[in-house]
Amino acid sequence: MGTEKRCHSVTLDRPSCKGCTTCIRYCPTQAIRVQQGKAKIIDERCIDCGECIRRCQYHAKKAITDGFDILDNFKYKIALPAPAFCGQFSKADDFDIMLTGLKMLGFDHVFEVARGAEVVTAKMKELIHTGLIEAPVISSACPAVVRLIAVKYPDLMSHVAPLTSPMEAAAEMARKEAVEKTGLKDEEIGVIFITPCPAKVTAIKWPLALEKSNIDGAISIKDVYMRLAHSIDKIEKVEHLSSAGRDGVRWANHGGEAEALGIERYIAVDGIANVMEVLEKLEDDMIKGIDFIETLACTGGCVGGSLTVENNFVANSRIRRIADKIDREPNAVPRLDGMYWNRKIEYKPFSPLDEDFSEALKKAARMNEIYAGLPQLDCGSCGAPTCKDLAEDIVRGKANETDCIFKLRERVSMLAREMAELESKLPPSME
Repeated sequence: MGTEKRCHSVTLDRPSCKGCTTCIRYCPTQAIRVQQGKAKIIDERCIDCGECIRRCQYHAKKAITDGFDILDNFKYKIALPAPAFCGQFSKADDFDIMLTGLKMLGFDHVFEVARGAEVVTAKMKELIHTGLIEAPVISSACPAVVRLIAVKYPDLMSHVAPLTSPMEAAAEMARKEAVEKTGLKDEEIGVIFITPCPAKVTAIKWPLALEKSNIDGAISIKDVYMRLAHSIDKIEKVEHLSSAGRDGVRWANHGGEAEALGIERYIAVDGIANVMEVLEKLEDDMIKGIDFIETLACTGGCVGGSLTVENNFVANSRIRRIADKIDREPNAVPRLDGMYWNRKIEYKPFSPLDEDFSEALKKAARMNEIYAGLPQLDCGSCGAPTCKDLAEDIVRGKANETDCIFKLRERVSMLAREMAELESKLPPSME
């Protein structure tokens, strides 16, 4: 995978960037640098978590998603709304209203990702009980977390459940139903995910553990909201479209997956910084007596995704309130072909310091030497997130020691002293 073409959703709008360095302080994988007054995203380190989108006050980080014109490519269009979608509308108190609204936008059918969550829940229960995955089992539902583990904590990959995500499970079910219903070919049916975050867009365009995604495109919740916000309360004929059970719907919120599993010994952690803290403790063998860890990159769960609109706490409350009204039994779990990963993750995000091993060792020693001479304050003023990252950039030839303001001040002071000494030594004829 290290050599294949990457397809990231998160991108930089260079003209909007002010070079403020806020983004480098919050990027969990040190994937951003500020050079020559502009941010730069290091492609091989980005996990598309959207943290920079959330933090940038100048809106210089954006997510590339599909527009509604993608619907023109298919004869039959299926909307695949994430559970978080239904927490966005204050004027709607029924899931069917919001799902009917999607059909107003040009979709022929709506299939809830919450139904895919029900299937994944059933498979996860089986997987945990088999004991085939090293405990505690880490959820693989959040693609940003899976990439984070592959990038920064590869030794923990043995804990990650090799299960497909709810959106992929839902897409497979929706496509099979549509083929049987319409008689159309697979390529004539468009399955479009309504996404709360850029990580899921990347998981569709550039799957990490699948040969190919079941999904044809992704439109952001924000774009859908902009089209529906002023008309959703005016829908006169509401279709009965919602069929997901309560547990599947609650996957949108922090702790929803863990609650659906019905196990006692679990940890549910949200927010990328908190996730990293838990993963580090697990890596250090400091987490005991836990069977399952639910990990979500966004605060509050998927309702906190950077492509949502509503405050995540409000959306969380709204989804719980509506979900509590659901009294139908969970859907029967169908047999699906793609419930497990079909390729091994061999992700190597960080290129070596040098292709030649002996030279790489020399550069590593040089990097440590440079780092030892830096102030080690990790202030970010140089454009790198930490002094260690600056030392690495210097060794790679992408930065200079004087990019550090403290080193620059030392250099300027030294030059001033040298100039003063030279001036004192000028011959009388030149004074």
